[in-house]
Amino acid sequence: MLSCTVLRTGTGLAARRTLHSSARPARSSNFYAVTTTAALLVGVGFAFAQPLQLDADPSRGKKKAGNAHAKTQTPQMENLISYDEVQKHNTRESCWIIIRGQVYDVTDFIPKHPGGVKPIVANAGTDATEIYESLHAKGLIEKMLSPSQHIGALDPSTAPAPNPEIEEEEERIAKARAKLPPLSHVLNLNEFEELAQTVLSKTAWSYYRSAADDEYAHMNNALAFRRYWFRPRVLRGTKTIDTSCEILGVPSALPIFVSPAAMAGLGDPAGEVNITKGAGKTGIIQGISNNASCTIDEIANARTDPEKQPLFFQLYVASDRAKSVQTIKRVEELGYRAIFFTVDAPVLGNRELDQRNRAGLLDSGDDDDEGQKGGVASTIDGYFDTNIDWSTLKWLKTVTKLPIILKGVQTVEDVELAAKHGVQAVLLSNHGGRQLDYAPAAIDILYELRQKRPDLFDKVEVYIDGGVRRGTDVLKALCLGAKGVGLGRTFLFANGTYGEKGVVKAVRILRNEIETGMRLLGATSLDQLRPEMVERVPFIEIPSGIYRSRPE
Repeated sequence: MLSCTVLRTGTGLAARRTLHSSARPARSSNFYAVTTTAALLVGVGFAFAQPLQLDADPSRGKKKAGNAHAKTQTPQMENLISYDEVQKHNTRESCWIIIRGQVYDVTDFIPKHPGGVKPIVANAGTDATEIYESLHAKGLIEKMLSPSQHIGALDPSTAPAPNPEIEEEEERIAKARAKLPPLSHVLNLNEFEELAQTVLSKTAWSYYRSAADDEYAHMNNALAFRRYWFRPRVLRGTKTIDTSCEILGVPSALPIFVSPAAMAGLGDPAGEVNITKGAGKTGIIQGISNNASCTIDEIANARTDPEKQPLFFQLYVASDRAKSVQTIKRVEELGYRAIFFTVDAPVLGNRELDQRNRAGLLDSGDDDDEGQKGGVASTIDGYFDTNIDWSTLKWLKTVTKLPIILKGVQTVEDVELAAKHGVQAVLLSNHGGRQLDYAPAAIDILYELRQKRPDLFDKVEVYIDGGVRRGTDVLKALCLGAKGVGLGRTFLFANGTYGEKGVVKAVRILRNEIETGMRLLGATSLDQLRPEMVERVPFIEIPSGIYRSRPE
């Protein structure tokens, strides 16, 4: 059983609203409040167990009877607490919260919370069940708090009425999901993104889609591929195509992988588990985000073949290095095959779309917002080491024997340094345009590396991610020397629209496009893709000309 237990909408949600709603409309904690104020308590999950799931999907799965009431733990004593009493404890000095119908005093825990003070205080005196459970492993609160901090059970007869704004959001999403076309009608990866915008909650969409500042780096990631055109060869006998490869010695059916991307659970209740199953069925490698919605154990247990299906883990080094060591050791025990060491995020970028849709996430009601940075991303920013350098890599190599991939390299000079420091691979990436605006597109860095230091391709494996929308984008990168190409948002959108089946469909779309492109290029295996098959041309804005068979 997954600990990221699904809490469905519809009749099940209505049944539990009596217990799990907040008197403050902006902070009501029914299901869609999760995705309107998601990620409040993620710090605890990072420090002690990878977090879990969530976003509503009223169209999939059977509703489970009992819902929140079925989860209610046995109280320490028969002590019913009124909701009015809970609301009195809504400050930093006296902070109570409700989780699964149980009332906890977390006042003394606040200074220890890796995610900072504001996420907890913002929910003081309210029911934080869905917000908490969207990001934390089952049973974590019981492990972190002493029995004396369990005050008692909430008196359900005193719980407030549901928030009508959230009901409207649920209705909107339910109608949008009912209108989703059959999966067979989705012909390309762009369509997953278009459909995701209609069915995801506002906060889920804005977290997934957000990019830095004016978003030029994000837009350029995709546009940059238009600067590279093919020089196809003919009469090559391309009846049989082999797309298999190895990435750090790990076999893969395709030269693509799932780039680590946080909080897949915002799009579908099963979160990363859906992506794990889809990757297993299609034979590709999955990178697991340090801020995944499901625990690293749950993801490992979801593999179609625990002995063969490869998982790579993305690491943000914690300010408390001991916590990173603990996570790495568990990752090794579970059979993960490599570490993505994230090097482009000493702080999080200014993602305004995410901040704009925080819906009062950390608002205190004051006009003074000095030092306050809202949005889902802000809640996973407080526990990272902001002072990493090349000595951090040296430390990491003493902690693990797993291969290390530097994730977020953006210059030829840093590829040179990576090779000197003995890393096995680099991922050329600007974090999907989410960190520094005007950072270069990965395909352009790859081209520059090919021009200036082609010898480095023999010293480190080079991968790219960012802006990949077509199989032809993958082929351009392979021609220039990349060993693999990652996609992040694509799988979040596929998962958020069609779940596991969407993930499988996304990979199959790419497989078909890669195989077709190889035949038309005159290559029957990946080692036949050569730099001379691609040339860089002046950028010209060309309308896509895509004929969409799916009705608007």
